[in-house]
Formats: sequence, structure tokens, C-alpha cells
Amino acid sequence: MNPIVNLILFSILGLAMLLLSVFAITTKSLLRSATYLLLVLICTAGIYLFLNYHFLAAVQVSVYAGGVVILFVFAIFLTTKKDEALLPHEKKRYLYAALMILFGTGVTFFMLWKSKFLFSNNTVVFGDEQLSMQLIGQTLMGTEKYQYLLPFEVLSVMLLACIIGGILIARKDKEL
Repeated sequence: MNPIVNLILFSILGLAMLLLSVFAITTKSLLRSATYLLLVLICTAGIYLFLNYHFLAAVQVSVYAGGVVILFVFAIFLTTKKDEALLPHEKKRYLYAALMILFGTGVTFFMLWKSKFLFSNNTVVFGDEQLSMQLIGQTLMGTEKYQYLLPFEVLSVMLLACIIGGILIARKDKEL
């Protein structure tokens, strides 16, 4: 594919993710927020497809867009009352959020300025080859440098803690 077409597709997906992320944070309805998160995760799968990572795109849709968002929706239904809206935030929180956005944008632009990856001769960017499932499996379940078994296990414990916390919150409301 032409590098300009790649850049345009990436920009469209990135802009969609950015707008949907802002909508997910600023909406007053928790269910709409979860829906916008679902769309952000689908856009992330689109970026994986764009980079020719078919397996990661399938995992993104099935695990995150399918499983985690459904878990969030169940937690929302368990912990909120019908037609409950989010409370407005204090003005100080908007200031802190704006400062963090500026900091994150600055770090991102600094990394883009220092990197020369956009039009490099990377065969994955141009879609000429695909990572093998064996390499992905070894990377995800390996314990060496640049392998992800420990973060994977930490994430599973964190998700278990979130499920238990949601159940405890839902139970506490029923006892009152």
C-alpha cells in the first residue's frame, strides 16, 4: 500500500479513537460511556488489522471488546440504579485533566519527533509479512526480556479484584 494511504488510514483510526475516548469520558451516562469504550477498542483492532496483526486484532475484539466491555456493562447494571447519571466533576479536576492532556501530548510529540519510523522500510507496515503464531505465543507467555508473562498474570489478578469489588459494591447496596 502507498505510504500516504497508510498515513491517512492511521490518522482516521487515531482521530476516531481520540474522539470516542473524549466522548467516553465526558458523557453523563455510564452505559454510553461503556459503548464508546467498546468503539475505541474496535478501532484499536482496526489499527492491528492495518498493521497486519490479524491474531492480535481477533484477540482485541474477542477478549477486550467482547469480554471486558461486557464485564463493565454487568458491573454498571449491578452497581447503579435506573436512570442514574454521573455527577458533575469539580472545576479543579478539569484543570488537572487538561494538564495531564498537555503533558501526554508533549511526550507523544517528543517521541514522534525523535523517532524515524513513519516511512521506514518496515515490512510489517507495508503488509508484506505477518508474525507467526509461535512467535506471538512465545512472546506472550515467556519470562525473558521483552516477554509478557508477568504483566499478563498481574492483569488477570487485577481483573479478578475488579470483579470481586463490583460484587461487594452490589452486595452492600442490597443490605441497606
